[in-house]
Amino acid sequence: MTNKIQPTISDAEWEIMRVVWTNHTVTSKEITEIVKEKMNWKQATIKTLIGRLVEKGILKTEAIGNKYLYSPVISEEESFKSKTTNFFDQMCNRKVGTTLAELIREATLSHADVQMLEELIQQKKEEAVDSVPCDCIPGQCDCQHSHS
Repeated sequence: MTNKIQPTISDAEWEIMRVVWTNHTVTSKEITEIVKEKMNWKQATIKTLIGRLVEKGILKTEAIGNKYLYSPVISEEESFKSKTTNFFDQMCNRKVGTTLAELIREATLSHADVQMLEELIQQKKEEAVDSVPCDCIPGQCDCQHSHS
């Protein structure tokens, strides 16, 4: 599942990115106005987070007069894919199925979401294996098989 490694976005930075992804191009003032509705952050905190995102190469900036416009370098979809890939790369292959089941159990889904998942499960049935091999080194998981 290894993917191109992208910079990590912290939970706080994720709040900023959600605003940028939604608005495509936005000023720090606009970000502040939107984020302060949800978070109790000062403008300096928000500007620090924006600066970190620029340093990481996740946001690009364009000077227009005395304002800076921020836009995403990485799409929301790319970020989700990277985050989920990294998440699954950090666990034993044998635990992916139960983890997915728990995520689905906890999620609020529409009828369309459920339909999409049912179709995907039908497709996955065709390529399913009898047993998922462990990909851990000895001492990383509690699988009951030899790691030789």
